[in-house]
Amino acid sequence: MLLDDLTTGIVLLAISGEVNWMNPAAEDLLGISMQRALHKSLSILAPGCEELVELAQRARLERQSFGRTINIPSPQRDGSELELAVRVSMLGEATDQQLLLELFNLTQRHHLDRENVLLAQHGASRQMIRQLAHEIRNPLGGLRGAAQLLERELDDPAQREFTQVIIAEADRLAALMDNLLGPGNTPHARLINIHEVLERVATVTESEWPDLNIERDYDPSLPDLFVDRDQLTQAFLNLLRNASQATEGSGKVIMRTRVLTNQILNRQTFKLVALIEIQDNGPGVHADIADTLFFPLVTGRNEGTGLGLSLAQDLVNRQQGLIEYESEAGRTVFMVHLPIVEPSADG
Repeated sequence: MLLDDLTTGIVLLAISGEVNWMNPAAEDLLGISMQRALHKSLSILAPGCEELVELAQRARLERQSFGRTINIPSPQRDGSELELAVRVSMLGEATDQQLLLELFNLTQRHHLDRENVLLAQHGASRQMIRQLAHEIRNPLGGLRGAAQLLERELDDPAQREFTQVIIAEADRLAALMDNLLGPGNTPHARLINIHEVLERVATVTESEWPDLNIERDYDPSLPDLFVDRDQLTQAFLNLLRNASQATEGSGKVIMRTRVLTNQILNRQTFKLVALIEIQDNGPGVHADIADTLFFPLVTGRNEGTGLGLSLAQDLVNRQQGLIEYESEAGRTVFMVHLPIVEPSADG
């Protein structure tokens, strides 16, 4: 049926207010299956949707069409709300009339606008990172060569240890620069349990900040993800370190996982998307950098490099994912969205 493929929610109500039919988009918006809703009153099935019910009743009584923007509880049952543009119309002849409810998700449109901004930022950020990597890689060769020459002139083994540290760090940075200058679109993807990655990252972070309180709120039903384990490990390590630094190593951080349905991500629609949240109780993102947070060299800390979040966004984007955030004093949440897809036949 054509209406099944619409992203606009469609609900047909009997003139008495009972549900006769709804399409999958309406099921997702209202958090109700058609099988459960059939022949039942919308007012019973959708608690918290009083404005929607009132608008339908008004259209029925006045035999007119009405439109309004309303807020309803999110079907995720997480305390958030959806902003909907609603239109109610009369259908049919006088002896066989129904009410047509059209539900358009304005929250998703706002999300798409926000996503477009983040994707544009990522494109600009990627170019800036590549330019920065070029500038850093060139002097690294000279630094390494000078350390090797110095090592030959030193007789004291203890002093040579310092030059070996310089050489090792130069090699590590060179490898990182090569990675940043690489194509960036060929992750070594395989099916992984994202909770195992989060636990590994938490272990590393807890060793660095022993006073940090990390809480877990995992969804055990989250399927395995087809992603690059190493790239995601680095991305989440950057996010968790950012949260730890925001709380000065002694606050509370919550790692939360959930499954979302029918989400648009990177301009594609996915039936299932993994949501991984890193939440901290720090002071929040400063307003001066809120709109440019994912650009390289943007940081709210004097000792920060401004590369961690930019790199995390790049690494997540390589998995077809996206990082968003919301922040206020005492609560900052970085939300990593990753598509849940089956491996390709040649993957």
